[in-house]
Amino acid sequence: MDRRTSSPTSGEALLFLTDEQLKQGIEAMFFAYRGFTADPDRILADMAYGRAHHRAIHFIGRAPGTTVNNLLNILGVTKQSLNRVLRTLIADGLVESKIGRADKRERHLNLTLAGRNLEQTLSDAQRARMRAAFRDAGPDAVAGFRTVLEAMMDSEMRNSYARLKDSTS
Repeated sequence: MDRRTSSPTSGEALLFLTDEQLKQGIEAMFFAYRGFTADPDRILADMAYGRAHHRAIHFIGRAPGTTVNNLLNILGVTKQSLNRVLRTLIADGLVESKIGRADKRERHLNLTLAGRNLEQTLSDAQRARMRAAFRDAGPDAVAGFRTVLEAMMDSEMRNSYARLKDSTS
């Protein structure tokens, strides 16, 4: 294996990555994230929205009827921060909030038609980028990529991720 690259010659070599290879992986994650968010950022900038709005729209769309508390847990933000984002999305007609039937303190969130259309536009842009990357990398790399991402999650986040996958399968 060439120590200057992050491409080991076998799977076993992955267990012995150098600090430099790990730094290269970290940097690749930063740049990949910038690419992954670039298209939605451009779309949202025209609306004076940011990534917090995107994340809220994404997860409300993935779990229609989710509660504000569930969204707080998924996003890991403060209630104050989320309320600011939700107020804007509700005022702009992208999200609707309904009082819970069983528990009147709960607020259930759903995307409106306009919210679903925006979510679709944002997701289409990201899916196109991921589809091209996965196609270029090949099926083994796709499975490995998911394994690495899941292994990087804290156990609580991995549980939230598993619940979200289970609820939408």
